[in-house]
Amino acid sequence: MGGNGVRKKNIAAWLLFLGMAVSGTGCGCPLETGIESTEETGNSLSLEEEMEFARTTPLGKYPETVTFTQAKMVGNNDSNLPEGDTYDDNVYTRCMMEMLNVRCENILQDTETQYSVNLEMMIADGNIPDIMMVSDLETLRYLVEHDMIADLTEAYENCASDRIKDIFNSYEENSIFQNVVFDGKLMAVPETNIACGPNFVWLRKDWMDALGLEEPSTLEDVEAIVREFVQKDPGNNGEGNTVGLVCDTNVCGESGYGNEYQMDLVFAACGAYPKQWIETDAGVEYGSVQPQMKEALSRLNAWFEEGIIDSDFLFHTSTNILEMIVSGKCGSFFGPWWATNNPLMDAMKANPDAEWMPYLIATNEDGSTSYYSQNPSFQYIVVSKEFEHPEVVFKIISLIFDYMRYEKRNNPEYASYYALNVDPNVRPLAINIDYNEAVENCYVNITAALEGSLDPNELMSVERAYYETCKAYMENPESEDLSLWSAWVSRIHAGSLLQEGNLSQVSSLFFGETKTMEEKWYRLSELEKSMYLKIITGEEPVSWFDQFVSEWKALGGSQITKEVQEQLQDKPTRDVPFQ
Repeated sequence: MGGNGVRKKNIAAWLLFLGMAVSGTGCGCPLETGIESTEETGNSLSLEEEMEFARTTPLGKYPETVTFTQAKMVGNNDSNLPEGDTYDDNVYTRCMMEMLNVRCENILQDTETQYSVNLEMMIADGNIPDIMMVSDLETLRYLVEHDMIADLTEAYENCASDRIKDIFNSYEENSIFQNVVFDGKLMAVPETNIACGPNFVWLRKDWMDALGLEEPSTLEDVEAIVREFVQKDPGNNGEGNTVGLVCDTNVCGESGYGNEYQMDLVFAACGAYPKQWIETDAGVEYGSVQPQMKEALSRLNAWFEEGIIDSDFLFHTSTNILEMIVSGKCGSFFGPWWATNNPLMDAMKANPDAEWMPYLIATNEDGSTSYYSQNPSFQYIVVSKEFEHPEVVFKIISLIFDYMRYEKRNNPEYASYYALNVDPNVRPLAINIDYNEAVENCYVNITAALEGSLDPNELMSVERAYYETCKAYMENPESEDLSLWSAWVSRIHAGSLLQEGNLSQVSSLFFGETKTMEEKWYRLSELEKSMYLKIITGEEPVSWFDQFVSEWKALGGSQITKEVQEQLQDKPTRDVPFQ
């Protein structure tokens, strides 16, 4: 409703609206652009004009309540929510109602597996909610091809705040939009997957101290330390019962360094970047079929034969690995900065005397650590084409991830959610939007506050919560509250390694899906996984890698490589209007 004429006619009144706010209740959000504001200024806008203002600004409040239906993925329970709060009624939903006059109705609310099944049925029936999250490109393409979802280009232009646009632009070459642009139109909101940096090696420092071992800086050091752990049994597990580096059967991370128990650092030390599309002398190629892979596979095979890698890793699930770490049978694994939350919180509960610490390992002769950039997004928010207010998604995003996080940073109720580690899925949209370098930013700001060079009141809500927990840990490192230890080790110690370490990022250039991938990628991925496991365990010699490469190319890999190169030539640039 309305249009450019209405916007021009009332621009003075709207600018006046942007500068005004009155205090709200509940979540403590101010009320903007409502009827009270017009009465205070003496300016009177029609219902249509107020609706147009709300529809075209990030935080403009609708004069009439807008309700949207939603399919929502949730956790297994209302994890850590304060008493009385639920997924349907919490600090986010209350602030959304008070600030925007928007409410959501969750018509599908399930945990991950059941959510996906039920969502597929809804899509097949052609009866989708107003807003929903999809987690695979195949579903997103289906929705676009069947004209079921809305073009969000204009909604992004009007209702994504400047800071939200800045956040999206923090992802290298705007690759965050790579998978959601169809024919020049923005068809989904990509969730941001913040950079984790390279994995660390996490080691039982108390075991190292007992054996008189120095901190590691190279893979050779890691190998020597794990060998000592296995052979000398500092955990008193009994001969032959201490396990070496635990290893996930996926071996390396398809989606970046946000995974645990994988061997990406070993590959990087050999100049190999498996499962990534990288620049080579021959152009953009698939890292898993490059010759550098053979050296890394040979090293992993040697580790397997000696027991540096868990010799039974083929038979262990993630649950088994967790049990070995928690029980004290394992004192080493590769993992990201957040590993203190899982699995190490449980490990510390089981054994308070354990001391786990992360170490940054050099992969290059100059002492630097190479790692590949990760997929900037895995999940996508889409809006039904039938919904009258597609702009709602960007208004909610601007409210939660800009206003509440930055402008309303001192809201105690909001900050308490971070202190309580409340399930992020309680948000009206079960995604996260944050800067690519959020981990390092958090470390820098918290450290400045702890050192006194930054007023803690200037920290945004999540940073203030971590500042308080880190400060509490520093004042009482012997506290039985393991959340204090977890926050300090992950946010301060690991954060300092990422911020101050000598890091060298290799760009992963493609995260989409080509036409041939749709049909053949699953088979090729299974062939690749089989190759890793057979060579590492010695079922096949390292020379068998060459046969794998030939087969991979013949089964579709060569055609896929050509298609990836073609797509990269046509990828969106900063000239696209919504970027």
